Amino acid sequence: MAKTLAINAGSSTLKWKLFSMPEETVIASGMVDRLNLPGSIFKVKLPDGKKITDTQDNITNKLAAAMVLTRLKSYGIVKHLSEITGVGHRVVAGGEVFKDSAVITPTVLKQIKELKDYAPLHNPVQAYYVEVFQQLLPEATQVAVFDTSLYTEMPAVNYMYSIPYEYYEKFGARKYGAHGTSHRYVAHRTAEILGKPLSDLKMITLHLGSGSSVTAFKDGHALDTSMGFTPLAGVMMGTRSGDIDPSLVAFLAEKLHKTMPEMIDVLNHKSGLLGISELSPDQRDLEDTQDERPKSKLALDMFVDRVVSYVGSYIAELGGVDAIVFTAGSGENGVDMRQAVADKLNYFGIAIDPAKNDFRGEEHIVSPDGAKVQVLVVPTNEELMIVRDVERLSK
Repeated sequence: MAKTLAINAGSSTLKWKLFSMPEETVIASGMVDRLNLPGSIFKVKLPDGKKITDTQDNITNKLAAAMVLTRLKSYGIVKHLSEITGVGHRVVAGGEVFKDSAVITPTVLKQIKELKDYAPLHNPVQAYYVEVFQQLLPEATQVAVFDTSLYTEMPAVNYMYSIPYEYYEKFGARKYGAHGTSHRYVAHRTAEILGKPLSDLKMITLHLGSGSSVTAFKDGHALDTSMGFTPLAGVMMGTRSGDIDPSLVAFLAEKLHKTMPEMIDVLNHKSGLLGISELSPDQRDLEDTQDERPKSKLALDMFVDRVVSYVGSYIAELGGVDAIVFTAGSGENGVDMRQAVADKLNYFGIAIDPAKNDFRGEEHIVSPDGAKVQVLVVPTNEELMIVRDVERLSK
């Protein structure tokens, strides 16, 4: 029985799921958190549902990959690593080079590395893991699944920036988006739940987590998305600023005596919910402190405001909306946040039933019965999309 491993690598985490294919059954899953830090954590969920957590200081990226495979054997999940015939890697930026997922060849790997400017926090580490798993599983088919491929066929009116056109022609300066694998899964799953073809639905999907993005679907395709040339643009996020006047960046760089790369680092790592609250990038921490800390409440209110602004503009672009879908960490678990977003969109006929909304991390329709616009919570499953692409491209 063939097994496929889905790898979702970040700068400080390595998330994975092992599937039996083509049944799409999850055999085991886990993650390594706090990579390269004291107190690194290895978590695994076994086939019988048992969860195991180990702590070890300073687990490196390469060691994390090796631990995944050695633990799969030591826990008896696989007898031989040769049972793993495919590995799918989430890669954030594919630019205009990759309009679909791709089997990883030396040329493809080189192109992934060359696209690092489009996702400097993601592509280098994801390319590194490709190389590591190629060494550890040399016989397995390795496939790259790009976050940006969903958006390569957006209308030019939505992906172009109003800057000299030659910058697009020479440097590829355009909106690429991100979280495409998540948005793709959620859109298709929502269509299944509603019993309609995706092509018949005007839909807005909200991937709201430490990184957040909003995507509009029309005629079965992505029409527009909030993230831009890199994942820094769009709505306010955990540590990312989202949209900001570039003149302000230049102004602050001069005042703070910082270089542009240093300012980009501030916008990526020290802004967003963390920057405004001066406490935490985690909405849960801000909700717990918002009554006594005005900055915590301000950060939450700003986040809702930015999401609402994008949803409202996309409803105008779509010419109406049939479904609004919440997903990812905050979208799936943020009961109060979901309600706050819907309350600000009431004039569009968008509403959430508080009783239906009182849950976390499950798949539900949360709009009132008979509502004009269906509001749903659909937990994302990027790993399932990844292994499906591995299966499709391995044939």
